[in-house]
Amino acid sequence: MAERFSARRTVPAPPRAIFKVLTDPDGHVAIDSSGMLQGASGVPVERVGDAFVVHMDREALGDLPMGAYDVRVVITRIQPPERVEWTVEGTIKPPIGHVYGYELAPHPDGSIVTSYCDWSGAADEWKPIFPVIDEKALRASLGLLERAVRRGYPTPAASRLRADSEGDRDQQ
Repeated sequence: MAERFSARRTVPAPPRAIFKVLTDPDGHVAIDSSGMLQGASGVPVERVGDAFVVHMDREALGDLPMGAYDVRVVITRIQPPERVEWTVEGTIKPPIGHVYGYELAPHPDGSIVTSYCDWSGAADEWKPIFPVIDEKALRASLGLLERAVRRGYPTPAASRLRADSEGDRDQQ
């Protein structure tokens, strides 16, 4: 059985705009098709070793009763604006060893974006749990990525600004 799968889509945006979403913790939440990513804390990543926290809820998958928990997304490869890859560090020690990533290539219609999940580096005892999400979920995330690039996406700062402006209108 293959230990990696991928999905590809042409997104009508330049690689730099797409890369900006992929390196932003809130961007990860915005493009998650699984429903597990509930929020994120941290700043956009720039180099290998950079990390941020993602607030998870595995109940969205309905497979394991893990409830809410946090993981660290740690960048393992980055080459702006062509590639970003990360591993996930959670409560399992040592970490499982799988990676997710995106490869971006310029295209006359924008960018060809390839999303992948690779568990070939996972410890043998964890390989039977893969894939956690399937290829359809990767394709769905690519659609969400296109939407996030075109329309923007909610961030905690934007939500606070929106709430403040609504409060100002209420007081008028």
